[in-house]
Amino acid sequence: MKFDAFLLDQWLQNNADAEFNLGGSTGPRWKLRELLALASDQAREHILDLELTYPPTAGASSLREAIGEMQGVPAEEVVVLAGSAEALFHVFYLAAEPGANVIIPFPCFPSHQMMPQSLGFEIRHYHLLPETSYSVDFNQIKRLADNHTKMLVVNSPHNPTGATLSDDELKLLHDFADERGIQFVADEVFHPIYHGRETDSAARLPHATVIGDFSKALSLPGLRLAWIIERDRARRAEYLNAREYVSVSNTPISEFLGEIAIHNRQKVLSRTREVTSANLKLLDHVFAEHSDIIEWVRPMGGMTAFARLVSGGNAREFCEEALEHGLLLAPGDCWNMPDHFRIGFGVGRDWYSRAMDRFGQVLRQRSVLRLGSSGKGLSGAAVR
Repeated sequence: MKFDAFLLDQWLQNNADAEFNLGGSTGPRWKLRELLALASDQAREHILDLELTYPPTAGASSLREAIGEMQGVPAEEVVVLAGSAEALFHVFYLAAEPGANVIIPFPCFPSHQMMPQSLGFEIRHYHLLPETSYSVDFNQIKRLADNHTKMLVVNSPHNPTGATLSDDELKLLHDFADERGIQFVADEVFHPIYHGRETDSAARLPHATVIGDFSKALSLPGLRLAWIIERDRARRAEYLNAREYVSVSNTPISEFLGEIAIHNRQKVLSRTREVTSANLKLLDHVFAEHSDIIEWVRPMGGMTAFARLVSGGNAREFCEEALEHGLLLAPGDCWNMPDHFRIGFGVGRDWYSRAMDRFGQVLRQRSVLRLGSSGKGLSGAAVR
């Protein structure tokens, strides 16, 4: 049993020293000093007296209570883990059995496919298409489901497209899965960052398994914390039993800082919303100006957009070209969509406008070269 190469992570890590990193999916960075400034004097003093021992496997009770209060669920239904990758692993691992299938979106975050695939699941895709603004086709999901379907996975806001499900759509999919005895898993790590219609958390749905984390909307990936909201008591017990073999627990320092973030989430999320809103307006301008080269469905949530080369060419070559100009984008072949690329807009509060100027230069150069190759009589002086 082996994982395929994680093309996305490898590309991002190998090129992380680019001047403008637009390839990721996280939000504006926080420094420890800034996060601690949100806490009371008593809390800041308390961190120095933390005992560096194993926290409870499910997470510290105070952190689970804080997450439960935020999500409107009892603390006992919250399990805190080391990032959404661990959360996804336990959810898929527990459901795996011979002959089972899982229904997931295409495109999807690579872990949504590779983890169940490595565990022997048959992968069934419902396709998110740009011509329908990446909406979910409920009838397609009904056709995909059968007596061997163990899980239906949704991701809203969606990575990489930024598409979102409405409250009614979430409930429809949840109710369908529940009626068929299928586990309904909602990955909502970008919630509640929206750029139009907003959606309530799937935590309100009585049979949903909900995954959230500190890395995306809360913009604190260095804490390596996530949570599962799980109403099924037997499943929770199995998650915790498996965790005791895999990672045991989180760190007390990360959990303490996570609690500060949750208690001050309005301020934390306000920064994310402010930066993504400003940067998305800059992206609007670039896409409008260069619609002959790139096209998109404007994201409704999250902090990534999934753009397509109008020419239908290989976007990895385009991303390599952009990299030569200091811009790190994520090539679409990481999602098996080679004419696309992902661009993040949650980062760079101080430099995003300069990055967009550079991006515009790359696109103008590409446009000039394209026109020149089509024989429209551009002089050599036009291409520099």
